[in-house]
Amino acid sequence: MKKIFTAFSALIIFSLILAGCGDTKPAAPPIKLGMIKHLNASEEEFNNFTKKISNTFSLAMTSYNPVFFDNLNSMLLALDSGDIKVMSTYECVAKYLTARNPKYEIMVDDSLEFIDAFCFAMREDDVALKNDVDKFINDISSDGTLERLTKEYITDVNKTDPPKIEIPHIDGADTWKVAVTGDLPPLDLVLADGSPAGFNTAIIAEMSKRLNKNVEIIDIDSAARASALTSGQADMIFWAIVPVSEIIPADADKPAGTELSTPYYRGRIVHVKLKK
Repeated sequence: MKKIFTAFSALIIFSLILAGCGDTKPAAPPIKLGMIKHLNASEEEFNNFTKKISNTFSLAMTSYNPVFFDNLNSMLLALDSGDIKVMSTYECVAKYLTARNPKYEIMVDDSLEFIDAFCFAMREDDVALKNDVDKFINDISSDGTLERLTKEYITDVNKTDPPKIEIPHIDGADTWKVAVTGDLPPLDLVLADGSPAGFNTAIIAEMSKRLNKNVEIIDIDSAARASALTSGQADMIFWAIVPVSEIIPADADKPAGTELSTPYYRGRIVHVKLKK
């Protein structure tokens, strides 16, 4: 299997499934592919990225028309109703969804693999915040905490929702506001009662304890991430690093005035469809 490590929130594979190199069959009509809305690239621009990838690597690919959604729930409703035929997400998210609803199945293509790297985004003038977060990520990576949290909240996740995570309150400490969307369970997860849970919240709770900071969770739609950050509603949001290349521009999904932390998780991208 050929692996391509991107650092963009499902940028490339969102618009393609590989049909195999050298395929000479007539091209099938484009299929509507659901994806969470990206902020600095339109659906048309995503189609252009796909064409460039195909031409650059001489790949024969199933043709997909991307359809953007503000959140996961609206995308799942569109999949259920047939408004889209396939949705794109991360493998751990797909496993979480299919474990809870047997009407979905994961489409896997072993000919090429795309992996995104997750990080925090913050305002570029928050230099001290970025330095603190980068040090925290490096520390939990080296002492085994990150591996433990990944196993507990991603690898070993089962049909029962993860428990609510208690974030400590520290008297007199500064407060960081962190936006969550609930659109990537079990990574970014909000339970039915509105309580934040899952892997990212576990990371935040550990960050609060180690850096002696209070953390306030802000629940928003994915489409509102950038505005929440730039307006000051949130100090940090969950993001992915944009790959710089001749195909994908550096600002394809990175709001102006933001800075990105060291990555703390990598996720493989797959497609999900309704079972026949």
